[in-house]
Amino acid sequence: MIVITGTIRIPVEMLEEARPALRALIEETRREDGCLAYSFGEDVLEPGLMVAAEAWRDGAALAAHLDTAHFAAWRELGADLGVSDVKLTVYEVASANPL
Repeated sequence: MIVITGTIRIPVEMLEEARPALRALIEETRREDGCLAYSFGEDVLEPGLMVAAEAWRDGAALAAHLDTAHFAAWRELGADLGVSDVKLTVYEVASANPL
């Protein structure tokens, strides 16, 4: 399993414009084969700091996601929205158990 966690920044004044684009990205991505989880949430203490959490069946599923039209559209729009400070980390997980 592949897990990705991290943050991106969206300027506060662009958040309302970014939300529909993020919603579309999330909805499309969650329908992809191999997507186990995909979400963004705004940090409670830092407006505009978006926390990402993803889980993928394997590296091939993640690679396919990175090559989709909806991900390419998000990357292009993200540049227009001022998305910055992208800090995402990819983890290869051997096992997972509920906490």
